[in-house]
Amino acid sequence: MADRYASYPSLRDRSVLISGGATGIGAAFVEHFARQGAKVAFLDVDEAGAQALLATLNDVAHTPHFLPCDVTDLAALQRAIVEAREHLGPIAVLVNNAANDVRHALADVDAAAFERNVAVNLRHQVFATRAVIPDMQRLGGGAIICLGSTGWMKKNAGYPLYAMAKAAVHGFVNGMARELGQQHIRINALVPGWVITEKQRALWLDAEGEAEIARVQCLPGYLMAEDLARMALFLAADDSRMCTGQDFIVDGGWV
Repeated sequence: MADRYASYPSLRDRSVLISGGATGIGAAFVEHFARQGAKVAFLDVDEAGAQALLATLNDVAHTPHFLPCDVTDLAALQRAIVEAREHLGPIAVLVNNAANDVRHALADVDAAAFERNVAVNLRHQVFATRAVIPDMQRLGGGAIICLGSTGWMKKNAGYPLYAMAKAAVHGFVNGMARELGQQHIRINALVPGWVITEKQRALWLDAEGEAEIARVQCLPGYLMAEDLARMALFLAADDSRMCTGQDFIVDGGWV
């Protein structure tokens, strides 16, 4: 990690669980927490991606622990959280990152597609949160970071169910902040703009997209996964001890 960025002593040896951690934004979370000295476990269905990530992290204090898991399978999710707890100890930080912004039209959505979309973009955040609350109670506090999106705020077309689910994430954060806050557990939404991951480059970043970034993003250049990771570090560290129930937007000043 570059010396120019912050180091958080409170994250050293802190137990962190990240969903969807094998590639993209999730992989940046795994790397940045591991390089802070945290004890990290991460869940994903992409075993090849996870192994490739782990190969780059053989110099950290605690090698991250990969748990193959489809977060839409709630029984599998609960088993993975139990295994993470056995490996790390009580979970102090939860990063609810897993999602899929696959494009779709409402006319093509049936009941099964609706359930799948909600399961991958919303439901696991709720049940993972519920599962780690007892850990954080035992620890005397903790931090939960739920990944939102600016996509629904900008009224983007092309993924109405994804937009619906991500808007609901913000409602969940607001709905839990007071109850959890009384137990010194913080819950916040980390809200990305258009993060240029390899997936985005391959599927959607074209000349038109480049022009849009140049036109409407206040800060020049691409918004990258590590920009989100650095905000996640702050939200997980004791530095943000009085931050809860908030949306932390990282979008380069998209207007």
